[in-house]
Amino acid sequence: MNTFPQNLDEVVKQAKAATKSAIADGYQRIQVELVVAEIALKAQLLAIEFAEMFEEYGTGVKVMFPDTGAAMLARRDWGDKPFQVTDMGSRFTDIETQVSPEDKLFIVVAPSAVEVGRAEKLCNLAGDRPVVFLIPQLEDVSVVGIGYAARQIRERFISTIHTSYYFRLLDGAAILRCYPAKWQVWLETETGYELATELNNKPIGEDLELLLTKLTSSQPDGDKASTKPKKSGILSNLQSFLKALSQ
Repeated sequence: MNTFPQNLDEVVKQAKAATKSAIADGYQRIQVELVVAEIALKAQLLAIEFAEMFEEYGTGVKVMFPDTGAAMLARRDWGDKPFQVTDMGSRFTDIETQVSPEDKLFIVVAPSAVEVGRAEKLCNLAGDRPVVFLIPQLEDVSVVGIGYAARQIRERFISTIHTSYYFRLLDGAAILRCYPAKWQVWLETETGYELATELNNKPIGEDLELLLTKLTSSQPDGDKASTKPKKSGILSNLQSFLKALSQ
């Protein structure tokens, strides 16, 4: 069983290991979700960590950003690297031009729901080559919508993406999925986070609220949080983690 990460550095280490394990087990469409405030601002720094993890693929690794500007900025900041850096195409350039037979693995950095069409096309072009979506926001209801077309996108594409790693802090609890483990709900106690339950599917919405209420109410009185949950360790180390990434 995986342990609860004590800081964001451990979160990233777990995410990298879980992603490599998922690929080794044959998953081809993978996403890493870190629901942490401001983490999207450091997407470029996370991307290079993941890209360097796949050194065995050599120049076959292609890091793709949603737009040309972000890709150019990454190339400038990173300098010469053994992997490739490009964008997902634009209204003037089809994504087909960004995929070549020599590509072996794709890392798509922080794609939004605006790019969901190109993301789906990339996966179709990739075939059996792994595609890793790093901190994606592909299912923004305000963009994708809630009608028939949106349901089609979810069923046809978004539902085919396997979550290798998920981390989200709540008020006095946390949701963690670290492949190959199940989805886990951890509750914060005075001594740290303790595993409360494991689930086969991601807990969301009203189901998550009901589950947390049930888990909290079932705790012995002595274990219930008597003070305001402080989200210790994790968020308090955010700045030091981001600084470490920059080095």
